[in-house]
Amino acid sequence: MLNLTQRLILGCVLLAGLTVGLVLATHSALAAAGQLTLAALFVGAAVLVEVATIAMVLRPIRRLARDARLIAQGNLEHRVEWSSRDAFGQIAAEMNRIVVRLRELRDSEAGRRQMEYQLSDAVLQSIFEPIIVTDAKGHLLKVNQAAVELLGEAATDRMALANTPGGDKILSAIRDAVSMQKAVAAEDEAAMLPLRIGKKERSYRLRTTPMRDSEGRLLGTVTTLEDVTSLQDIDRFKTQFIAVASRKLRDPLMQLRRGLYALGQGFGGELRPLQSELVAEASQESEKLDDLMADLIEVAELDTGKREFKQERLRPLQALGEARDRYCDAAAQKHIRVDVQAYADLSVVQADRRALRSILDNLLANAIRYTPDDGEILMAAEEIKDFVQFTVRDTGRGIEAERLSTIFDRFNPFSESGSGLGLALVRRLVESLGGQIAVESRLGNGSAFRFTLPVAAVEQVRHPVEAG
Repeated sequence: MLNLTQRLILGCVLLAGLTVGLVLATHSALAAAGQLTLAALFVGAAVLVEVATIAMVLRPIRRLARDARLIAQGNLEHRVEWSSRDAFGQIAAEMNRIVVRLRELRDSEAGRRQMEYQLSDAVLQSIFEPIIVTDAKGHLLKVNQAAVELLGEAATDRMALANTPGGDKILSAIRDAVSMQKAVAAEDEAAMLPLRIGKKERSYRLRTTPMRDSEGRLLGTVTTLEDVTSLQDIDRFKTQFIAVASRKLRDPLMQLRRGLYALGQGFGGELRPLQSELVAEASQESEKLDDLMADLIEVAELDTGKREFKQERLRPLQALGEARDRYCDAAAQKHIRVDVQAYADLSVVQADRRALRSILDNLLANAIRYTPDDGEILMAAEEIKDFVQFTVRDTGRGIEAERLSTIFDRFNPFSESGSGLGLALVRRLVESLGGQIAVESRLGNGSAFRFTLPVAAVEQVRHPVEAG
């Protein structure tokens, strides 16, 4: 079998011979008709030789291209068969070596991935908390043994999980995490997952976190169920202790305030200036302590479920005006102007009068506390769909960005004055009434607290029909 070089040399020799013969025939006697025929034969033969030469060159190239295509399609078991040692043979040998190398890399990569999969699976199974892993469409991919023990075999099937107690909340959190592409957590007690294991019911805090690749694309979600039963028991014990302690301390505190009031009024005899100053300061501190006791008792009642709400139809403008009247003296002492903006015909809200008063009092008291002299406070209300939105905006110094995320937490560590319970109590009351609360603030530009309450249903009034 001729190699590529020999084929090209042979083709060139043949073409040269044909060309020489054609030239000689052309320069012979032009009168002879046979010579013209001979020239035509030489030309035809030359064309045939050229076509054959091209075919001899292209055929091995096409054969190698076919072999390369099979390898590129993933057939790493294919081998290029070539017997000669010409340039094509060398190309075939190199292609075979590439295939062997690719096969080795594939096997080593598969082994590495298998090891990584086994390691990640072992880590997942070793985690004590129940964990559920889904893809970017919310389809279940993996659950650990703790999740199977908690939810049963339904944990591995989406349809069955939906019919499991608490499964609807888990699937809802997964859908929200996929659609919003951010972490979804159940923080409040109402969003906890009460699940029964054996004869004992336990509570779990649900958290779903999106998984992303290095380029930020969503890969799936990881859902964790944290057992918070013991934490809830401890919190419940603390709540009961605070409630009992607050009530027990309130009577002695009341007696103390009465005694200080009597001393301040001179019922115990005339006081010297320094004594009067000390009594006045003690009276102010006792008033703060009384406010703290009131907040503690109300928070304890909310936590234990003993707080009963009496739903009434309340007018927003009237509620805002009454709150301003209660704090007009405190605002006047700092020359703060308090404005109320709300239409008189604004829809009435369905709420507890005492709770709404506590919400507005806390927000207005905070606004006055943090607004400097000659500042302004705006109390407004407007209707948004099926809710009325209340706003308390001040011109104070504002709130630092790092404080905004914890501003409604109980015993807020950033609270500079007060009990640290006021805003936490406000949030609990607003949510208990079916609304939501938020804050907007920037340091140096004041703060705006907004909360919503549901609009009361329209009452049907029946008019008596005249007889006759």
